[in-house]
Amino acid sequence: MKRKNCKTLKQSPLKTFLKENTGMGTVEVILIIVVLVGLVILFKDQITLIVQSLFTKITTQTGKL
Repeated sequence: MKRKNCKTLKQSPLKTFLKENTGMGTVEVILIIVVLVGLVILFKDQITLIVQSLFTKITTQTGKL
């Protein structure tokens, strides 16, 4: 069992939790990536339209300069 130093005992539980350096596990990272890839696949058409719209606006705005 690890002993906590006096400084840690004086800190609030939130600060102690935020300073905890256990890191994320591989499973969590893989799940986040799977969710992000799923969202991209699900909204692929909408994302493509938004990006094309933005590039069209950028092209027309730079042409006015």
